[in-house]
Amino acid sequence: STIWERHRHRYEVNPERVVQIEAGGAGTAPTVVKIGGSLVADARRLRAQLVRLADGELGPCLLVPGGGPFADAVRTTQSALGFPDALAHRLALDAMGHMAEIVSELEPRLVVARDLAAIADALAAGRVPVWDPVALKAGHPDIPETWEVTSDSLALWLAGYFAGAAQQPQIDIERLAVVPELATRTSGKIDRDALPWPLP
Repeated sequence: STIWERHRHRYEVNPERVVQIEAGGAGTAPTVVKIGGSLVADARRLRAQLVRLADGELGPCLLVPGGGPFADAVRTTQSALGFPDALAHRLALDAMGHMAEIVSELEPRLVVARDLAAIADALAAGRVPVWDPVALKAGHPDIPETWEVTSDSLALWLAGYFAGAAQQPQIDIERLAVVPELATRTSGKIDRDALPWPLP
């Protein structure tokens, strides 16, 4: 699977290749969207983007939140107390879960999904699921319990899982596009034609 990454406040989506998922026996093609946790610093923009997703501008979507200030608190506390990376990893997963609850509260049409079945159910009902990766706290052979695993790489892993990939997709830094602003049309909708794809 290929995911186009836009870091910090931005969408991360390859508009040409969306992830396939079987929801309720019917094939759908949700777009995996990663919204960086640092977007919490811009409440107006965060709310606007959540409304766009809930309005269906990108079609069926699966939202993956970053850990935001909760993940920052984990890093700060680990630095002060020196507990292992494995524990920090599990706490960072909780941080993503907290952000999932927050964004679903800000936009009630979004629904928190804590496992793959819940994601499929939400999509089948025409809802936008927000992934809380709490189930990964029990451990997964594809996911090391280190800080090298970020919410960005977990979004890639989730996309690969739904695409039926045999293993977690690798993040190819050479295919990374950092876009400072989200292009919009005069109507205010996302201008997908302006997105830099394919990447050089």
